[in-house]
Amino acid sequence: MGAGKYLDDKGLRILAALDAIAAQRRTTVAAVALAWFRARPAVVAPIASARTPEQLVELLPLASLRLTDDEVAKLNAASA
Repeated sequence: MGAGKYLDDKGLRILAALDAIAAQRRTTVAAVALAWFRARPAVVAPIASARTPEQLVELLPLASLRLTDDEVAKLNAASA
């Protein structure tokens, strides 16, 4: 079952942009997504939780990840 069953074109564009940035930065998609939320002026602090150690490992890169203006713009454009 692919993500397309649950997402529309906009959602798929966002996932593609998240995947591309994560691959380029050699980090996790979860960390990029949270860094994008953190970069948004209306978000005070992104909140994430993990139920397993594996999920926590996906989130930890957020501590040192800062997206560039171009990366934020790419994600914003994908979500427009």
